[in-house]
Amino acid sequence: MKTFSGLILTKVLGWKMKGEFPDISRSIVIFAPHTSYYDALYGKLYANELGINHRFLSKKELFFFPMSYLMKMYGAIPVRGIAGKNAIFEVVRMLNETSSLHIVISPEGRFAKVTKWDRGFYYMALKADVPIVVVYIDYQKKEIGTKGVIYDLNDEEAVTSQINSMYKDVTAKHPENFSIDMRK
Repeated sequence: MKTFSGLILTKVLGWKMKGEFPDISRSIVIFAPHTSYYDALYGKLYANELGINHRFLSKKELFFFPMSYLMKMYGAIPVRGIAGKNAIFEVVRMLNETSSLHIVISPEGRFAKVTKWDRGFYYMALKADVPIVVVYIDYQKKEIGTKGVIYDLNDEEAVTSQINSMYKDVTAKHPENFSIDMRK
């Protein structure tokens, strides 16, 4: 462990970190399953341990006083329903204006079970010409890590199939609330 975050995650909380985060400077990182607020805590500790420049997309409803200060300190960016702002174009702009940034997104979009993931992450990666890094949290194995990287974004259905395959055996904190993207 090289950071205090990594020490807390592995030694204090007992999680194992698996897989290698790619040596790339910019990406869209999808993080699933996301069925509990604890996922964000463990995800933040993991991202800090990786030492990557990262920001999280979070629903705008969490940005109220005084919570908005904590969310901004956490590295969160509000999305959905903000007048004059389209999350896809905002993220693409952010990625294009920097040489090092990883945007972390939970593609399920909520804690409740969804069978159609919000594919905004795909369009962000496609438009910014960056890969998608697939990161997971598995409560049954008590693991958090990187499943893989998707560089070829030419076929949305093929990307969805790859992602579904990577998440098929992952156990959420609340397994009844997690599903892969079942859209055909």
